[in-house]
Amino acid sequence: MEHSYRQPGVVLTDHRFTVPLDHTRPDGEHIELYAREVVATGKDPDTLPWLLYLEGGPGFGARRFVGRQAWLERALSEYRVLLLDQRGTGRSTPINRQTLPLCGTPGQQAEYLAHFRADSIVRDAEAIRPGLTGGAPWTVLGQSFGGFCTTHYLSTAPEGLSAALITGGLPSLTATADEVYEAAYPRMERKNRAHYARYPMDVERARRIAAHLAQGPAELPGGHRLTVEAFQSLGILLGTGGGSHQLHYLLEDAFVPTASGPALSDAFLEGVHGLLSFAAHPLYALLHEPIYAQDPAAPTAWAAERVRAGQPGFDAEKSLAGDEPLLFTGETVHPWHFTTDPALVPLRETAELVASRTGWGPLYDPARLAANEVPVAAAVYHDDLYVDTAHSLRTAASIRGLRTWVTDEFEHDGVRAGGPRVLDRLLALVRDDA
Repeated sequence: MEHSYRQPGVVLTDHRFTVPLDHTRPDGEHIELYAREVVATGKDPDTLPWLLYLEGGPGFGARRFVGRQAWLERALSEYRVLLLDQRGTGRSTPINRQTLPLCGTPGQQAEYLAHFRADSIVRDAEAIRPGLTGGAPWTVLGQSFGGFCTTHYLSTAPEGLSAALITGGLPSLTATADEVYEAAYPRMERKNRAHYARYPMDVERARRIAAHLAQGPAELPGGHRLTVEAFQSLGILLGTGGGSHQLHYLLEDAFVPTASGPALSDAFLEGVHGLLSFAAHPLYALLHEPIYAQDPAAPTAWAAERVRAGQPGFDAEKSLAGDEPLLFTGETVHPWHFTTDPALVPLRETAELVASRTGWGPLYDPARLAANEVPVAAAVYHDDLYVDTAHSLRTAASIRGLRTWVTDEFEHDGVRAGGPRVLDRLLALVRDDA
């Protein structure tokens, strides 16, 4: 049953769908999808074309907007918007430490997780589209990993698209997980240098916190262990518009005096926990490397961890032994995540099996993309921490008719920070109005 309700300026309607877990086996196990329809108050939804929004991730449900926040303000002026919780996220048969054991053994869990990449997400979209649109194609807006899904959509089901809009999410068509991280660590280092240039006092602050943790991990709320490596992973903030400032404010209040000497403050530990916990999005940790896997013979095998071993600048022990700034990391998942985070510890064996899995299929069809006829526009952010700019531009040149907007005005979260202006620019590009 569909339920409709109101928020300021919008009418919301809940939708639920049932789709096969494995679309190649339509008579097998099924899962439930959830999506929220958003229509501007006073508009007749039956007269509006559909826009499907695919959130970044993997592992994040569609953003829970209130009213006409961010890009919705622009979209609702002419679209009926569908905010889809991609399979395994939000209210769409969620995956976490509580639900995965229902699938059976760790081996069975790993096999189950193989059905939660971009290929399955796009087939879900195509399964629900006819019932919503009456068979008409729709516009898709893909943010970050949602852009990866949109690129797969263009490769496999372009007939379902009237236009494709991508923000910070043009993937390499061919790069392996190893190649993705070989490109990522130098970007991370640049972001670190820029942060320390802005906040030079943070060099000593970060080193002091890391030295403290090197004496023994701190315990975060809920039992999360804050090791030096986990502290370094706060660098994920450096890829967002206000992230450098957020990191600075976090570091400046790290210590308080106690009867036993300086200690990490409860406020600092609480703030760190909110940033590092995977409790709300464990699928991100489980599938972060498989979203790049396309060689059936090659496992991802903890690519970020292996590549990091060849990046001495990120070795905290060496940095602390000398006088080099501590380098933060970001956008990487490591085996130790599954020993320090209570939300991931029960999934450690499953994660190892996913990392060693082979049989991944290709996600993109370069020949079909080269013959693309769908209007496509992509915002590419200069020196994006999360998605390599050079990779994105090579892909842009490989998709027939794709128009790019390359900008350093925003970071990776530009579609949220820039809101209506970013979406307006992309719509102008696909309509040849720019």
